[in-house]
Amino acid sequence: MEPVKIGLLGLGTVGGGTVSILTRNAHEIARRVRRIIRITHAAAIDYNPELIEGIGQIEKISDDAFVVVEDPEVDIIIELIGGYSPAKELVLKAIENGKHVVTANKALIALHGNEIFAAAQRRGVTVAFEAGIAGGIPIIKSMREGLAANQIEWIAGIINGTGNYILTEMRDKGRDFDDVLKEAQALGYAEADPTFDVEGIDAGHKLTILSSIAFGMPLQFDKTYTEGIGKIEQQDVLYAGELGYRIKHLGITRKTAKGIEQRVHPTLIPERRLIANVDGVMNAVLVMGDAVGSTLYYGAGAGSEPTASAVVADIIDVVRSLATNPENRVPHLAFQPNALSDINILPMEDTETAYYLRMHAIDEPGVLAEVTRILGDSGISIEAILQKEPAIDASFVPIIFLTQRIKEKNMNDAIANIEQLDVIDGEVMRIRMETLE
Repeated sequence: MEPVKIGLLGLGTVGGGTVSILTRNAHEIARRVRRIIRITHAAAIDYNPELIEGIGQIEKISDDAFVVVEDPEVDIIIELIGGYSPAKELVLKAIENGKHVVTANKALIALHGNEIFAAAQRRGVTVAFEAGIAGGIPIIKSMREGLAANQIEWIAGIINGTGNYILTEMRDKGRDFDDVLKEAQALGYAEADPTFDVEGIDAGHKLTILSSIAFGMPLQFDKTYTEGIGKIEQQDVLYAGELGYRIKHLGITRKTAKGIEQRVHPTLIPERRLIANVDGVMNAVLVMGDAVGSTLYYGAGAGSEPTASAVVADIIDVVRSLATNPENRVPHLAFQPNALSDINILPMEDTETAYYLRMHAIDEPGVLAEVTRILGDSGISIEAILQKEPAIDASFVPIIFLTQRIKEKNMNDAIANIEQLDVIDGEVMRIRMETLE
């Protein structure tokens, strides 16, 4: 049979890894699909050929990605440019030209996936995006196929390696956020502009996709709540440990009677949980199904070959489906397009969770009673209190509260009232808590 011809857009970290894997494992891959898969046309402006194994086997390398997309000999386009534009235009043009698409671009899928999938459905082609979430972990395939018999109840994931690395270093080495962030940038774990990573936007893109696959609804990134880790202090990491918890930057989506929770934020989780012990740049996703129970998926969330592993796996899946009736392929969002439901996504103030609260109070009698009265008036039950010794000559003492589950709106009101007290210095630090049971 004729080789399957690939057009590759981007020869950066992941693009180079994709070329290397396809070259190194060519024989093994051919045994799996009974076809030779060959990159015949690539587009790149800035790349180092000495670092890419097998680059010499690419027949043509252009500096214009649209030339590759318009190449009539190319069967599948791999989009590894990233960003919103021109990635969106390139993907839509490839679909219009009847080409299947493989992408690692979670931002593109989260914001424009509904439009892209609709175009692919009309044209009878596939858009595969496993590499967009959690690097080499096959979480999308696991949810769309391996867990297809289940009703998904909730998902909680460490889906950004940069944030996880920073929090791990803060806990293990007692370092401050800013110090670790600079190191993460020097090591290449964080970009020069780390906003997407540390503010939760990158994780929000990924969670949006996971939530849609889990609950069978259109992609809605604009309704995903995102909160970063920049306010986490070394003392919070320390106090959490004393109380038997660890702080992780989690993406959480949960189906409730009132709608879907879809949120990214720092979270205290019990240190005995497996996911609490996922450290460094590693990723992990915990999925709860009604039939299978709890399942955990762990692995490298980024990097050249881990991410390229998912890209090549998607290519193999697409090649296997080339002769398949489009109606019989696995749907992009797990559910048939006409069966997607516009389920209500809850605003953050309607979400229920437990809380860690840290405040600095004047060290005098009656302060605790005043704070607990405010919490009680808002219907908030206290699970535990930790009061630390004041520093020498300090007027204020740190007090930590752990609360039971309560609606976010109630907690917002309580925090606003506590911060107005003369006996409280500064803002109340709030971190949400989940037991993941």
